[in-house]
Amino acid sequence: MKTNEVKACVTQQLRRLQVLPEPQRRAELAELRRGVGRQPGDLPALWGALLADMPEQLQGSNGPSKAEWAVYTALTLFALHQQGEAGVSMNQPGRTLGGAVRQLAVSSVAPGQDWTESSVLRRFNALATADSMPEVSHHLRGMIQLLRREGIPLDYPQLAEDLYQYQFVDGAPNVRLRWGRDLYASPTEKTKENEKEN
Repeated sequence: MKTNEVKACVTQQLRRLQVLPEPQRRAELAELRRGVGRQPGDLPALWGALLADMPEQLQGSNGPSKAEWAVYTALTLFALHQQGEAGVSMNQPGRTLGGAVRQLAVSSVAPGQDWTESSVLRRFNALATADSMPEVSHHLRGMIQLLRREGIPLDYPQLAEDLYQYQFVDGAPNVRLRWGRDLYASPTEKTKENEKEN
């Protein structure tokens, strides 16, 4: 299934970035950041990061495919999220977008204020109702900048899978529902401790 291949493609690229010598890694991340908000293929410097080792069935024939949009958006946003972070990865398996946004919302409200009143949720709702990949990318960029500021990681292969499915008429409602479930899921004990600290 293409969904698994999209996820595997991002996982592979993140592993490749992780093992690069530090100067080369920083340079590649800087190049990827230049691609945030752009269309896949716009910047020749990013062709290698996007297309190297990408299975042919994920590639488009006339313009970027849904898979290319998902992989490209996830990788460029990872580079944005990773900016200025040395020795720690902002990619954390299992850290869903909904869960990360909840942690962000909790950390953004005053003590005693309900996290559901956070302005972060308005931004998240705008993201969840976006109807094109450029619009999704735009809203995600702002969300990732907030997550970076608070040092909250995200599962980027999972994000790529979500973004891939989001582009299908029957997939978008399922992705939105999953994001909502993750946002409102009962926090684990560790999350509860973090919410008390903030």
